[in-house]
Amino acid sequence: MENKAISGLKAADFQKEIGGKKVDLFFLRNANGYEVAVTNYGGTIVAIMVPDRQGNLANVIQGHDNIDDCVNSPEPFLSTLVGRYGNRICHGKFHLNGKVYNLSVNNGPNHLHGGPTGFHARVWDAEQIGKQTLVLRYVSAYYEEGFPGELSMTVRYTWTDENELVIDYRGTTNKKTIVNMTSHGFFSLQGIGNPTPSAMDTICEINADFFIPIDENSIPTGEIRKVEGTPFDFRTPYVVGQRIDEVTDEQIKHGAGYDHCFVLNKKEVGELSFAAKITEPNSGRTMEVYTTEPGVQFYSDNWADGYRGQHGATFGRRSALCFEAQHFPDSPNHPHFPSVVLNPGEVYLQKTIYKFGTDQ
Repeated sequence: MENKAISGLKAADFQKEIGGKKVDLFFLRNANGYEVAVTNYGGTIVAIMVPDRQGNLANVIQGHDNIDDCVNSPEPFLSTLVGRYGNRICHGKFHLNGKVYNLSVNNGPNHLHGGPTGFHARVWDAEQIGKQTLVLRYVSAYYEEGFPGELSMTVRYTWTDENELVIDYRGTTNKKTIVNMTSHGFFSLQGIGNPTPSAMDTICEINADFFIPIDENSIPTGEIRKVEGTPFDFRTPYVVGQRIDEVTDEQIKHGAGYDHCFVLNKKEVGELSFAAKITEPNSGRTMEVYTTEPGVQFYSDNWADGYRGQHGATFGRRSALCFEAQHFPDSPNHPHFPSVVLNPGEVYLQKTIYKFGTDQ
C-alpha cells in the first residue's frame, strides 16, 4: 500500500517505538484517488494530496517525511492535534473549584497548546477502519502538564468522497477539568515546495463580525471587538497580505500579523456551520472550514524561518495559513467567554471539516 502513496511517503519511515508505544503512518484514500496521510504521533497530518484547477496533485499541508523529523521539528505543532488546551492560558494559571492550577509555561510567560509534552507529542492508539477512516485514542493522566482529571479522548479522521477531511472529537473525564481541542494544520494551497510559496496572495473569508483583541503577550484583553473598520474584517473575501503589515494597527503589531481568534457567527451554540474559506489564485485550490466550535484562530505563520520539511521542501515565513477551530484563548480566566469546563458524566464533542476544491 505504501508503494502506491501518491504523496511519496513511506510507512516504514514512520515506524518506530516511542515511550513503549508503536508509531506508524496511515493512508486514507477516497473514491477520487486522493490521499491523506496521518501518523499517530501527535495525530499529525503529513499529507493532503488534492488537485489544482488543472488536475495536478500536490500536498497542501506542511509536514515531515519521517518520524524523527516530526519529533524534532522546529515547529512542534506542525499540523498536529493540540490538547488538552489549544491556544494560550495566561501565566499558565487558572482557577477551578476554588483551587489554583499551575500549568507548564512554554510560550513566554504563558501556557501554549497543552504544553511541551501535550497531545501533539504523545503516541495515540490507532485503529484504521476501512480505506477512509482513522480512529485515534489517548488517555491523558491526572495532572499531565498540570491539568486536573484523567481525560479520555477519541479523535476520528474521515476522508470523504467529497474531498472533506472531517475531524470528530469525543472526550470524557473522571474529574472536573478544562478541554479545548484543535487541529493545527499549516495549509499551503499552492503546494509545498523548495521554497514553499508565500500564502500572502491567498483570498480569505471568515464568517465573523467580531474578533478577540490580545495584549503584547498574545493574551486576550477580555474585549470582544467588531471587525468592521479593521484589518480583521474578512466578512467579504480579502487578500491576506494586503493589510497584514499595517503597523499602525496595534493588534497587527501584537500578533506580528494575524494570530487572533475570530468569534464565529452562529445561530445557535454548537451548530456545525461555515467558518472560513480560502482561495489560492495561482492554483485555483480552495479550502472551506466548517465547525461546531465558537471560534477559529487565524494564524498567518508569522515565525517560520525556512526550516526543512517533507521531501526537501522549505517552510518560510507566511508560507502557510492556519484555521484552528476552538474555544477562545485563556477562557478559564474570562468568565464571559464560552465555558471550557468538562464535568464527569458530560461528553466533550467537536466536529470540524476542511473541504477542498477548486475555483472552477
